[in-house]
Amino acid sequence: MDSTMEGMLDTYLLETESLLDKLDEMLIAAEKVGDFSTDDVNEIFRIMHTIKGSSAMMEFTPISSIAHHIEDMFFFIRDKGIDSLNGEQKRELFDLMFRSEDYLRSGLEKVKAGEELDNNVDAFAGEINGFLAKISGKDGDNSAAGAASTQTASASGERVLPNDPTAKKFIHVFLDEGIGMENLRAFMIVNAIKEFDLEFRYYPEDMDSNPETAQSIIDSGFFLAFDNDETLDKGEKVLREQSHILSYEIVEGKKEEVKKEETGNAKESTPKAQGDKDNGNAQQAAQQKSAAPVKQSLISVNLQKLDSLNDLVGEIVITESMVTSSPVLRMLPQESLDNFMKSARQLRKLTDDLQDIAMSLRMVSISGVFQKMNRIVRDMKQKLGKEVKLTIIGEDTEVDKTIVDSIQDPLMHIVRNSMDHGIEETKEERIAAGKDAEGELTLSAFHTSSEVIITVADDGYGMNPEKLLDKAEEKGLLYKPRSEYSKKEALGLIMLPGFSTNQSVTEFSGRGVGMDVVKKNLESVGGTISISSELGKGSTFTMKIPLTLAIMDGMKVNVGDSIFTIPIVNIRQSFKVDDAEVVFDENGNEMVKRMDVFYPIVRLNNFYGIEGKYTDLADGVLIWVEANDKSCCLFVDDLIGEQQVVVKPLPAYFNAYNLKDSGINGCSILGDGNICIILDVLGLYSQAIENN
Repeated sequence: MDSTMEGMLDTYLLETESLLDKLDEMLIAAEKVGDFSTDDVNEIFRIMHTIKGSSAMMEFTPISSIAHHIEDMFFFIRDKGIDSLNGEQKRELFDLMFRSEDYLRSGLEKVKAGEELDNNVDAFAGEINGFLAKISGKDGDNSAAGAASTQTASASGERVLPNDPTAKKFIHVFLDEGIGMENLRAFMIVNAIKEFDLEFRYYPEDMDSNPETAQSIIDSGFFLAFDNDETLDKGEKVLREQSHILSYEIVEGKKEEVKKEETGNAKESTPKAQGDKDNGNAQQAAQQKSAAPVKQSLISVNLQKLDSLNDLVGEIVITESMVTSSPVLRMLPQESLDNFMKSARQLRKLTDDLQDIAMSLRMVSISGVFQKMNRIVRDMKQKLGKEVKLTIIGEDTEVDKTIVDSIQDPLMHIVRNSMDHGIEETKEERIAAGKDAEGELTLSAFHTSSEVIITVADDGYGMNPEKLLDKAEEKGLLYKPRSEYSKKEALGLIMLPGFSTNQSVTEFSGRGVGMDVVKKNLESVGGTISISSELGKGSTFTMKIPLTLAIMDGMKVNVGDSIFTIPIVNIRQSFKVDDAEVVFDENGNEMVKRMDVFYPIVRLNNFYGIEGKYTDLADGVLIWVEANDKSCCLFVDDLIGEQQVVVKPLPAYFNAYNLKDSGINGCSILGDGNICIILDVLGLYSQAIENN
């Protein structure tokens, strides 16, 4: 695939996914009120028309075909009005549209993966056509009237024109064989021509309301009648753009009657024709004015370009820091140094502004991810038979695009877990517990200066720590004596691989996977998750995720000649200790007590095999760090200070050494050009404490 086609494919995928997201939001909102508005019907019709056209252009025929069938269905609904459907039909329409959305999304996923699309869409297309036949079917009492307007050809093959004495010419149209709903497809073509404000007539006249005319159109086609060549030419141009047309032919009308009619009214029609021409010119001018290009306020940018921009801005920040901290500056005269520092401060301000703008380009609203949870809750409500409402708070919160892509799966697992395990099975059970009959799931997001905090809370059963410990003990998942587990640690057991409280495997849970995936995905983007729960009142899952992976706030520390950066979000406290405060566990490992809990001490100099400035704990500094439910104290020589650093990934050739498991998350370049290692607290704890 060349670069042009690649760009077209990216644009197609982006636009089609955006349209399906918009469709999903509309369906969710409409189902809550139990009905489609007229605007909804028109918008869905436009969405399907766009998807049909763009998919056909990209030659994704199965997607285009299904979108076309849905477009036909909503063309009928738009024409007849949504109120022509009864309550049961509207419920069927909602289910059909949700399944149609899933069908189209599955096609897009195959396109993304480079897989071949399944061309056999007859089964699903049949469901759509079946529903259209159901809502358009009538008793057929007036079928004779519809058939009378256009007679079928005689056995000898003679063409019988409609009885329209004013028509100068007809266009006789035949549709493709076996397309189904021929009368409605013919009426769609008629409406497409009407949109251009052309004066014409069509036969059968009741093709839109009489299903019996479908057979007549199959046998003899349908007719479009025009009074002049100019209108006919315009109508023919529109006709050429329509689909499902097998052939068409231009046929002369009944000339004598037409001539007589025209002669008798020549004088009357002349001023009217002039007036029509003036009106036509005015309408054309208005259309041209309305069709004037509108300046777009949004553009799509390849994420790789934003990554390159951020890398470049990071290099500028580092270079600026190297220049302003250069030792050569001390050799300048004081006056020259003052002038330089004044310019340097202005440069720093501009650099900071550039950095902020570059970062903001990557920030996107989390609303897209939150809205997808609406669909999950809706589907699970129906399958589990539970009454649950989803409340969304803070959906306009913005985070880095990479973070948004990474949290969708964790959020989905948590919402599914809350729906399946958290909310009570029946409304009677909730009422007996003194709760509202309808359960509530609350999804909220807000951000601090350096991280976004997302919570998923339910008002259901809550979790019993003792039962969780029982289950973990039964499966052999406990890693220390049961009596030593705090409530927080007991709740955290649900994050272990293979842990499930379900006795049987269902569509949604019971396999022991899901919550451990949540933890791993969040850790991959530097996030953490914590759980709080009160038995009988509900549970809350809290995710803390950095706003961006490119820049972080960190505390720089010294260990000998080496400099490390510890993420500020992981630091709880820094302090000094006396030797008397240090105790030893049964294995001789050093521990220190903070807030009535003993935490292990990790000497960074020993862990990384480097020579430190101090060996006595009383001389150095201890930093109490925490990630998820893991806490320890790091022993360092000195604190240098807090600083915002640009995170640089380690070179690819280091991947073979699996440095992340040794507590190294990346690096940064300091103002003097030296490398500073960024620590991964969770990996450091796992390697130093759990694997020691």
